[in-house]
Amino acid sequence: MEFDVVVVGAGPNGLMAACELALAGVRPLVLERDREQRTEQRANGMVGQVVRLLHGRGLLERLTGDAAPPRPADAFMFAAYPLPFGRLGAANPVYTVLVPQQRVERVLAERAVELGVELRRGAAVTGLDQDGDGVTLTLDGGATVTARWVIGADGGRSAVRKLAGIGFPGVTHDRTVSRSAHVVLDGAFRDPGTGGMRVPGYGVIPPFLHTRLERGMVSFAPFPDGRVMVNVSEHADVDESAPMSVAELAAAFTRVVGVDAPFTAPATPGMVRRMSGGNTRLADRYRAGRVFLAGDAAHVHSAIGGNGLNLGLQDAVNLAWKLAAAVHGWAPPGLLDTYESERRPAGERVTMQTTAQGVLVGPGPEITALRALFGELLADESVLRRIAGLISGADIVYPGTSRWAAEGVTADARPLLIDASVDGRYAEIAAPWAGRVSIGTRGAASMLVRPDGYVAWEDGPGLEAALHRWFGPAA
Repeated sequence: MEFDVVVVGAGPNGLMAACELALAGVRPLVLERDREQRTEQRANGMVGQVVRLLHGRGLLERLTGDAAPPRPADAFMFAAYPLPFGRLGAANPVYTVLVPQQRVERVLAERAVELGVELRRGAAVTGLDQDGDGVTLTLDGGATVTARWVIGADGGRSAVRKLAGIGFPGVTHDRTVSRSAHVVLDGAFRDPGTGGMRVPGYGVIPPFLHTRLERGMVSFAPFPDGRVMVNVSEHADVDESAPMSVAELAAAFTRVVGVDAPFTAPATPGMVRRMSGGNTRLADRYRAGRVFLAGDAAHVHSAIGGNGLNLGLQDAVNLAWKLAAAVHGWAPPGLLDTYESERRPAGERVTMQTTAQGVLVGPGPEITALRALFGELLADESVLRRIAGLISGADIVYPGTSRWAAEGVTADARPLLIDASVDGRYAEIAAPWAGRVSIGTRGAASMLVRPDGYVAWEDGPGLEAALHRWFGPAA
């Protein structure tokens, strides 16, 4: 085979998979259709476990410039409800970081190149054939690339998914129009207390939260780099042939909020974007022979709540160490199958909760009544704790694991045995796996942690069985 693994797609998920493979001793090839990195506005940050995972890998400081460990968010939103997650104390799993997707891609691309990954831009996949030994990809122009394994991380319109014959069932609707633009907001319309947007005749629209009203939804985002973005969503018909403008956004703002918009267009045109409809889809399988799907190639859903990168990057981390084990020849039977059995339910859970949020932020008096009831439920701390787990991904526990542990995430992406025993008995049991599993004594409790941070064993019997289950026979 020409390559052990080819990753199709140089978005965050494909680049993360490539970095993880390289850390595990596999040098993949990354193929990207676009000749240059895309510059349009997409995700603005990350929410959930992935924040601590990136910190453990040493990538969060490169993204934010801050070396301090991340702290859980005191407050965040769910379906435009501002929720006080700080009430959960040490049990709060909701971590957030503001960083544009373009920067995530740039940092991950730089890291991949540092690790020896080959990145080919302007390479569109147009054909795919596979047999029991490998996969042949045909590129635009007729060239071919062969690999033992292929990861399709090429987005919601994935060519790899289509060529592999994997179905993508779901629901598409056209009832919502979402408009976003970079705007100018005079200082007189900034609320000094909250940093929100002060709207004469209405009040304050808080920053970085969705504000749901009877006729639609508004959000206001003053980013640390000085950019100011406003988004308005409503149920309306729109002329898709007409170019989007800040004036169109302002008119939608007035319809939804009921008063004039306080912002204006920038002197230098910035981002303007109109999106109609919604799309929620989940691949009917994540694997077809030697081809795997990750990220948006496997699932698309509403952007509400900011769960996309948390879901996709964890796909990449989950898959990469298992593929590396197969390449190195020590993957135990069925290990590759656990990628789908673990990550597809996670995809189902995110598509479920983002669909539910989409209903809860919709316009109309019947939704207002539903929100009143749901808001009463959110006042209960047990419900708050459940929502925190849902939006962070912390409520996902795979078969054969007990929990996710940030303290077990290593910079080198190796599995880790923490032996906190007095006599070192667990390190002795794990010694035959020392070539695959790092052994350390830091930590208050003994545990075996997979490269993706999931705990496969905790203090007590069963360590040898867990080592066999996840990391193959002893060397």
